[in-house]
Amino acid sequence: MARCLLPLTPEHGGGVLQVTLKIETVSDGKGTTLRLIGRVKAEYLEELQAQVRRHGPRLVLDLEEVTLVDVAVVHFLIAGEAEGIVLQHCAPYIRLWMGRERARRE
Repeated sequence: MARCLLPLTPEHGGGVLQVTLKIETVSDGKGTTLRLIGRVKAEYLEELQAQVRRHGPRLVLDLEEVTLVDVAVVHFLIAGEAEGIVLQHCAPYIRLWMGRERARRE
C-alpha cells in the first residue's frame, strides 16, 4: 500500500499542523483503489488527477473516510464517474450534490 499525504496546513489559526488529505493506494493486479481520507479540496485536484492517470482505467475511489469536499471536487467526481471510475462508499450528501450539479449542467 502506497501513501500520499497532502499539505500540512494550519487549521483555524491555532498553529497546529494537520494533514487535510491522505491518499492510500491499494492494487490487486486487476485494478487499483485510491482510498481518500479527510478533506478533499480543489487545491488537491492536480495530485489526485495525476494519481488517476497513473493508475489507469480500472480505478476505484474509496470515499468512505472523506469528511468534506468542495464544488470543484464534485465536478471531478462527476467527470471521473462518466469516464468509468467507480465511486465506492460515497456519502449521501456527495451523491445528492453530484445530482444537483449534473442537473445544473443540463
